[in-house]
Amino acid sequence: MCTENQRISLNKGYTKKGFAKRVYHIHLRYIGDNDELYFRDYMNDHPDIAKDYEALKLRLWKKYEHNRDAYTNAKTSFIKKWTTVAKEEYGERY
Repeated sequence: MCTENQRISLNKGYTKKGFAKRVYHIHLRYIGDNDELYFRDYMNDHPDIAKDYEALKLRLWKKYEHNRDAYTNAKTSFIKKWTTVAKEEYGERY
């Protein structure tokens, strides 16, 4: 089982002045690290919770426009909570 600190995320488009016109993320994961897939599927299957996530991201966007790490950290508890629920609901989907 791999841990979060073994994940690689490549980001382009974050500047000291804020977001560039285009921002890109590439996430590299080890085989079996499917948390993002569980979270994605759960958001697709539960639009009310997806709306909550959208609202959270919009609140955090301006607050952390110049601090990508703080923005990501501020979303972490929401994502972990619903990923855990998704894994319980979906079982061994992946």
